[in-house]
Amino acid sequence: MTDTATSKAANQMWGGRFAEGPDAIMTAINASIGFDKRLYAQDIAGSRAHAAMLAATGILTNKDAEAIGKGLLTVLSEIEGGNFPFRTDLEDIHMNVESRLKEIIGEPAGRLHTARSRNDQVAVDFRLWVRDQCDAAISGLTELMKAFLSQAEAGADWVMPGFTHLQTAQPVTWGHHMMAYVEMLARDRSRFADARARMNECPLGAAALAGTSFPIDRHATAQALGFDRPTANSLDSVSDRDFALEFLSASSICAMHLSRFAEELVIWSSAQFRFVRLSDKWTTGSSIMPQKKNPDAAELLRAKLGRILGATVALFTIMKGLALTYSKDMQEDKEQVFDAADTLMLALAAMTGMVTDMTANREVLAQAAASGFSTATDLADWLVRALGLPFREAHHVTGTLVALAESKGCDLPDLSLADMQSVHTGIRAEVFDVLGVENSVRSRTSYGGTAPEQVRGQVARWKAALA
Repeated sequence: MTDTATSKAANQMWGGRFAEGPDAIMTAINASIGFDKRLYAQDIAGSRAHAAMLAATGILTNKDAEAIGKGLLTVLSEIEGGNFPFRTDLEDIHMNVESRLKEIIGEPAGRLHTARSRNDQVAVDFRLWVRDQCDAAISGLTELMKAFLSQAEAGADWVMPGFTHLQTAQPVTWGHHMMAYVEMLARDRSRFADARARMNECPLGAAALAGTSFPIDRHATAQALGFDRPTANSLDSVSDRDFALEFLSASSICAMHLSRFAEELVIWSSAQFRFVRLSDKWTTGSSIMPQKKNPDAAELLRAKLGRILGATVALFTIMKGLALTYSKDMQEDKEQVFDAADTLMLALAAMTGMVTDMTANREVLAQAAASGFSTATDLADWLVRALGLPFREAHHVTGTLVALAESKGCDLPDLSLADMQSVHTGIRAEVFDVLGVENSVRSRTSYGGTAPEQVRGQVARWKAALA
């Protein structure tokens, strides 16, 4: 097509207001078809619902509505078959679909846009797409939670060190550590579900910004597209991108959780820790050091948060200074959300694979759990329970015993009774019953604690909930 013909085609879509076609640079900066063509299914669904409503209200004849409906299905088939000629000069997915529809069915295509604007059209398309991504995220999170549950169930009674400040604090169980991520991911799931429920209102019918004088039925289009109700204010309908911001915010928090476990995998799989082993599926070698097995997948996943968080900040920045209602700035919303959604789904799939694949080194975990005076708190608790010491005094006595063990190059269970009684004469032999890491974790039976019985109870609760 010649430049003149291209300009003419574009002007036909715009109407008679513009005598000349856009400059090539203006076309490049203005066109969004390069990325918003991802909305084709949502755009066609919205148009079909709109056409059916126009016919039901008598605004459009049944004959024209039927032609439009069939023509749109043809367009859908062409796009899904890879045979659709996307054109930059037509700017966006809406104009591309409508132009092709006119080529297929002729004059009735021009009636489709009655009582509708590109403003409410893109608002409904984008909202439908983001709603689908919330569903996908919830599904991906469910599978990842199941992977963590399997790890937790298998290692409900395996001891490992619990950390604060990345230093050994108290012994916990592997299952308990895995269940911590189940709780995090459950909150992520609920955030996506909450966002989905809040965004499930239909902006179609708000038109450009003020509604329309045509006797449309917005409840009918909302119902046809699976929305709970139509949006209640036409100005807000076309200018709102809260639904996208909520999706990005939930994605950022979720990605942060994935990044935290990715960091643990990087640490745990190191030669210094050896807590877990990742198979060759999720690691790579070094180009120069043959002994290396690098946790590249975990490292890349850890970095993905930056992309998702960056998209969130970008969209907040785009929206923060916009007066009501629609401004062209809002065209920049989609690439951010598309990239974040793709990145999140890839990260969820990769993390599910790594969690399913990883093998915990039970023996190394147990050895680490017993080091670093990890049962010091158990000793202090015993002094309170058995000897009636105030906790602050028990804390002081325990600290003194830790220092004594450290000077002897041993751990607390390795001190003799005489050693302990040199610090406090009331200590009895039964104290050694609480100093082993196995005894320690079994004693933590408070709700939400690390005791194996508590872990198994939480696993059962979540397996039932996810079933």
